[in-house]
Amino acid sequence: MKVFCVIPAWNEEKNIIETINKVLPYVDGLVIVDDYSTDKTAEILKQVKNNKITSLHHPINLGQGAALQTGNEYCLKNGAEIIVHFDADGQFLAEEIPKIIKPILEEEYEIVFGSRFMEINSDIPKFKKNVIHPLAKKFNYIFFSIKTSDPQSGFRAMTRNVAQKIKIESDRMAHCTEILAKAFDYKLRIKEVPITVLYKEFGQKFSGGFTIIKDLILKKIKG
Repeated sequence: MKVFCVIPAWNEEKNIIETINKVLPYVDGLVIVDDYSTDKTAEILKQVKNNKITSLHHPINLGQGAALQTGNEYCLKNGAEIIVHFDADGQFLAEEIPKIIKPILEEEYEIVFGSRFMEINSDIPKFKKNVIHPLAKKFNYIFFSIKTSDPQSGFRAMTRNVAQKIKIESDRMAHCTEILAKAFDYKLRIKEVPITVLYKEFGQKFSGGFTIIKDLILKKIKG
């Protein structure tokens, strides 16, 4: 099956080439969506010459969710059968991509989520692990009836049919919960697999978590 990977990128001049080089051997197509970076990310991507790589650019900053949707739409137009979402910052391991897509290929699952909180012991900051993570899990369950071990993982894989069905409408970081919620609403065949995360920085701040919750509540009210 034709596997494409979508990598949203915003101000990733330090990491983007290394991430591309690590991911490329595991996919048939790689789509980098530059979300109006203000550093040299766009300039670096213009210099990348490989027929497996496509660089797309937003004319304004729209957020990670919007970048993923842009990438999904490109993949669908170009024959992708499986779409992988992967972060540009180098925190995920590219060699775990086969593990993410394996349940789709061999067990007929429709969408697979990487989990930082299963067997593999990632070096998760204590505040994220002991405060942000439990609150996010509780919020997902109360408001969306979502029961997963990792409420905010950006490493996932989905079939072509799922990408066509799930349109990402949360432009910014609330897209993780939105994708989970829609997967449960559509009663898709869902699986979690353990992944490794290499934390280079603290990552999501507590205030950022409240922003995500606010966006999700507003979307639920409107919906």
